[in-house]
Amino acid sequence: MNYRVDLMYVVDLEVERTKEVMSQYNQETVQVVSPSQAHIVYADKSVSAVVVCSPTYAHEEIVKDALKNEKAVFCEKPIAESEEGTASCYDEAKRAGKPLFCSFNRRYDPALQSIYREVKAGKIGQVQTIKTCARDCPLPPIAYLKTSGGIFHDCAVHDIDLVCWILEEYPCSVFAMAHAHVPEIAAMGDVDSVAIMMKFPSGAIATIDLSRNAKYGYDQRIEAFGDKGMIASENQQPDNVQFSGNDGKLSTPIQHSFPTRYRESYINALQHFLNVLQGKEELAITKTSTLKCNKVATACEESYKTGVSIQLNLNNGDL
Repeated sequence: MNYRVDLMYVVDLEVERTKEVMSQYNQETVQVVSPSQAHIVYADKSVSAVVVCSPTYAHEEIVKDALKNEKAVFCEKPIAESEEGTASCYDEAKRAGKPLFCSFNRRYDPALQSIYREVKAGKIGQVQTIKTCARDCPLPPIAYLKTSGGIFHDCAVHDIDLVCWILEEYPCSVFAMAHAHVPEIAAMGDVDSVAIMMKFPSGAIATIDLSRNAKYGYDQRIEAFGDKGMIASENQQPDNVQFSGNDGKLSTPIQHSFPTRYRESYINALQHFLNVLQGKEELAITKTSTLKCNKVATACEESYKTGVSIQLNLNNGDL
């Protein structure tokens, strides 16, 4: 089998454990180095791109170091913890002449891409409402949540980007309510349950339903309703086998967590990045769209904290 990529290095704090993982996947030739040795990667001229999937607080430094050393960058969202940091990363990418890809991976999920295409083609007519549901399973580790940037920028931003991408516009007002049911999450000043409403210039109204802790599986649903009909993507299961008996009907549980539910989307996002590197496609997620999405997430968080609707003006002109 011919692969498009040669994995050359992995940078990780747990060097010995990572070496074991590389061995399990027959990748013994991959060099594993600690973050203090990352300069070895940056200095290697044969490395053409860096994939950033570190904790959020480390993104900005890694992205900038890679770009300064003329490496293209694929970065899991967010690019940085602040809008200023995100903008400066894109400015560095422009100076370096290298692509910086912020991977909002749900855009690359086959089911969600189908909804995008059908809405764009006018299949359901003028979109009047769009609803998303995203509930984590299992509850993410508390240690991770402490460095995640908060539920609005770690979790809600995915749904915000998805809705804005499908509607091809940004909201003119947002309102959010939230609560922390998990004591450990409350103690860190974050929340675990969120409801967001967004009004768009077209008249469309979006609702986003978020939770950090769904016991029954990774709950991921979306519905778009228009004057010609409705299109939806329901939860996915490993198979569609059902058992019927005296106690009713039983079916296979939905996907347990994000690695299985969005497996194809991660692959497709990386394929897009490789196509960009090879000049086959233009970068689909730009500096402007990334920053505007972050602004919406920030407005939602502000709405929750203040209890008022936040007005936005993101559809006219640039940032």
